[in-house]
Amino acid sequence: MIQTIQQDLRYPIGDFDKATADSALRPNHLEVIRQLPKNLVAAVHGFADAQLDTPYRGGGWTVRQLVHHVADSHANAYVRVKLALTEDWPTIKPYEEAEWAKLADSQLPIPVSLDLLTALHIRLSALLDSLPDEAFERGYTHPALGRQTLEQVVAMYAWHSRHHTAHITSLRTRMGW
Repeated sequence: MIQTIQQDLRYPIGDFDKATADSALRPNHLEVIRQLPKNLVAAVHGFADAQLDTPYRGGGWTVRQLVHHVADSHANAYVRVKLALTEDWPTIKPYEEAEWAKLADSQLPIPVSLDLLTALHIRLSALLDSLPDEAFERGYTHPALGRQTLEQVVAMYAWHSRHHTAHITSLRTRMGW
């Protein structure tokens, strides 16, 4: 039972479902991506430093680390999308997310990453909105995950946006903040 509760805290909206990588769902995914900065700002609104430094679950990252992780992850996503659009199935370089979360910039005030996400998502959304349908068949090769089309990438980053926002909002609810 304890493991089930921990699993729920780790995946508050469930694990990523590859079946959601569907062109019919793309407009919704693009809107989720577009709205992430605003939703993340709302999720952390009014948090004091002590709240930002609270892990969202036992053994998990703090809210501060989550916000910085989302900026790191989505910056990587932006570059990967551009690589997929300008090269023929490039092999991208993964990164050690857990190690990045330990670096000094993951302790900065969160407006640094919230501002970065705002600007980044304006550019990412403009880029994705400009693409014809056939561009979403392009992609890249992830060394651990294999070939990923932009259709899959968009679905996954929409899930990632909701996933980490839910970590914060579910912590806020559990703590009564």
